[in-house]
Amino acid sequence: MQDNFATEKHKELHKELHREYYLTCEKYYMFELLTVAGGMMGLYTYMMRGGVFSNAQTGNIVKMCAALGTRNFRACLYYFIPFTAYILGTILSEVLPQKVRQKKLIRWDTLLVGIEIAVLFLVGFIPFTWPDQIAQVIINFLCAMQFNTFRQAEGVPMATTFVTNHVRQIGISIARIIKHHEQEAEAKAKMAKHAKIIFAFVTGGVTVTALGPYTGQYTIWLAIIPLSACFCVMLQSDLVYEKAMLDLRPHGH
Repeated sequence: MQDNFATEKHKELHKELHREYYLTCEKYYMFELLTVAGGMMGLYTYMMRGGVFSNAQTGNIVKMCAALGTRNFRACLYYFIPFTAYILGTILSEVLPQKVRQKKLIRWDTLLVGIEIAVLFLVGFIPFTWPDQIAQVIINFLCAMQFNTFRQAEGVPMATTFVTNHVRQIGISIARIIKHHEQEAEAKAKMAKHAKIIFAFVTGGVTVTALGPYTGQYTIWLAIIPLSACFCVMLQSDLVYEKAMLDLRPHGH
C-alpha cells in the first residue's frame, strides 16, 4: 500500500482526495478539545501566574502600552517578555513542521500536542515561589505554536487559544440570517460551530478558575486531559488510518 502511494501518480491522486478529505487533526471535535485546553492555559497564567495572557497578546500589549504611557518601564518589560515568547513560538511552529514531515513518522500536529503534554506536566512542578515569568514564557510559547499550527477545522478558519474571531463570526452569521433568509440554514450551522468553540473555551477557563484554589500550582495539569485525548486519537491516525497521508499538509497551511 505504501509503495503505491510513493509513486507520483498516486501522490497526485492523494492530493486530489485531500481537497475533499479532512485529516484527523482538522476534525472539529479536535478543535473543541484544543480550545478547552487553550482556555485553561489562558486562565492559568492570568489567575495564577502574574496576570499575563498566554493565549493571546492583545491584552498584554494593552497593558504594556499603559505602562509605557505612565513611564513604568519595569512593568512595560514585564508584558513585553510574553509578547516576545509568543513571536518565538510562532517562528518555531513555522520552521519545525517541514523537518518533522520529512521523517514521515508522525505529523507535526501530533508531535506538538505531545510536547505540550510533557511541558505542561513539568510546569506543574514550578512552585509559586519562583518568578511567574518562567511559567508565563513557557505557556506563551506553547499557545503560540498551537494557535499557528491548528488553523482550520474542516475547512473553517478557527482559533484554539482565543475567541475574538469566533465572536465576530457569530455577529456576521446573525446579520446574514436577518438580511438573507435564503442563507439562514448555512448561517445558523456556521454560528453553531463558532458558539461551540466559545463554549469550549469558557469551559476550560471556568474549570481552572473553580478548581485552582484546590489544585494550586498543579492546576495546569487539567489542560493535559483534553490534550491527551487529542494526542491519542491523532497518534492512532498517524500510525494506522492516515499513515499514507503523512506528506499532506492540513488545510490552511
